[in-house]
Amino acid sequence: MRDVAEATVLVTGATDGLGRRVARELAAKGATVLLHGRSPERLRARLEDLRRETGGEKLGSYLADLSSLDEVRGLAEQVLTEHDRLNVLVNNAGIISREREESGDGHELTFAVNYLSHFLLTGLLLPLLWDSSPSRIVNVASAGQSPIDFDDPMLERGYDAMGAYTRSKLAQITFTFELAERLRDTGVTVNALHPASLMDTKMVRDAIGYTMSTVEEGAEAVFRLAASPEVEGVTGRYFDGTREARANRQAYDEGARKRLWALSEELCGRMLDPVGRR
Repeated sequence: MRDVAEATVLVTGATDGLGRRVARELAAKGATVLLHGRSPERLRARLEDLRRETGGEKLGSYLADLSSLDEVRGLAEQVLTEHDRLNVLVNNAGIISREREESGDGHELTFAVNYLSHFLLTGLLLPLLWDSSPSRIVNVASAGQSPIDFDDPMLERGYDAMGAYTRSKLAQITFTFELAERLRDTGVTVNALHPASLMDTKMVRDAIGYTMSTVEEGAEAVFRLAASPEVEGVTGRYFDGTREARANRQAYDEGARKRLWALSEELCGRMLDPVGRR
């Protein structure tokens, strides 16, 4: 990216942990940063924090519960209405649910928040990303990846928290590879990454009980994919930190990619595609 200060960036899950740090780094470089969160109190507080910490005034806030596809649609509509460009979309928000829960739409909650919401949000914002090209989509995934069981994608026959999480993260990567292929030569790039192992976030502390790396380490890797000229034009890749890596083999299976795309469209509606590719 030639000039971060001229970029408009939407970061989902920006009120805590990695998303908060990524938003801070971007705002400090002068970018117009759109913060997404699901708590109005925390969103207001983070907005004020960022203004104070970075001196940045080019900030916006967007409230949406990503477990609701209707709220995802509302988020996208608000961004499309209020902005004439979007240079970077960082799909970062994520959860680990200890018990099996369903979203209001009837989908397994971890899959709904970590993957489906971002599939839909990306699709709805693609026209703006396309019009703003060269632009970037960054999907924050994980080194923890498990194959999707297409006979039981909602984990109705068996559930464990980490299994649900690792399946949702592989879905993000699989989607990344398929979308990159569909958007090839359009000026819109899409990549996925494992930012850092067991960062010191509330989610990791609550779910795992210990940490191995810092949020700052992870934010550096995300910032690189979001804004560094070093990766200009790079698309359809998976990174472990700043190093290109191999994902679970299911992500490279064309049949699995097509099957996941079809399932995703079935669950949340046909994906918008500004370049007319299916």
